[in-house]
Amino acid sequence: MTTEPLAKDAIADYERPANVDYNNITYQRCQFAYDHFAIPYITGKKVLDVGCGHGYGTAEMAKYAADITGADYSQPTIDANNARYAKALPNLRFVQNKVPPLNFPGESFDVVTSFQFIEHLETRLEFIKEAHRVLKTGGTLLLSTPNVKRSLARNPFHVHEYTFDEMKSEIGSVFKSFELMGLAGNEKVEEYYRKNAEWAQKILKWDILGLHKILPASLLVKPYNVITNIMRKDLSKTVSVSSSITSNDFYLRTTDLDTTLDIFVVAKKI
Repeated sequence: MTTEPLAKDAIADYERPANVDYNNITYQRCQFAYDHFAIPYITGKKVLDVGCGHGYGTAEMAKYAADITGADYSQPTIDANNARYAKALPNLRFVQNKVPPLNFPGESFDVVTSFQFIEHLETRLEFIKEAHRVLKTGGTLLLSTPNVKRSLARNPFHVHEYTFDEMKSEIGSVFKSFELMGLAGNEKVEEYYRKNAEWAQKILKWDILGLHKILPASLLVKPYNVITNIMRKDLSKTVSVSSSITSNDFYLRTTDLDTTLDIFVVAKKI
């Protein structure tokens, strides 16, 4: 994997994994949605990608979609994405949109994608309702989010992480046709995450009072980023397989869901 600097003025944090060597497994885990999961649903379709971040995934999907719009809250990131990607891809554009609502008319899109985004929202059910509204009848929502049962510690960027049962209930209250799957990894991936868990436990043992669970998220962002940076750099050196992992080392399954890394949703508007 080669180092790819962020676009000028883009927001850099560890919730928007940049394509740099020490961040490889997180980047590849996110990239699975674009490299594999979404393609059969978006090919030849009009697509809205909500929570597009740095836009690399949206740009990948533009290779298959007839037309695609990436939406994100950060105007500097949107400007950087348009400068970096949209000029070369005439079917691609990026727009600023703090979600919810979605600033589009109803029945506008064949597919709405939203990968590793809903966990950042206070008004998650409202977002799901908005996704349903802007989808055409017969359209599809593709969504992914971390499985809280595989989370090692509180992430200050996340408002709420789901269990599969919670997601089933929330999606099912809006969409009448849907499927849940879990993202898993092969032995190389699991070896990395075993070492990751060991590393995290060494840090958490010093938090005797469990302060990371109760302090305001704003106080945790800086130490979280610093520790995450150190951890990922260390693991990239000590876990030999980390640099060789690609999105091909991940897969979806429908059994033993609680042990999977992420929740994946395919929901149909009928």
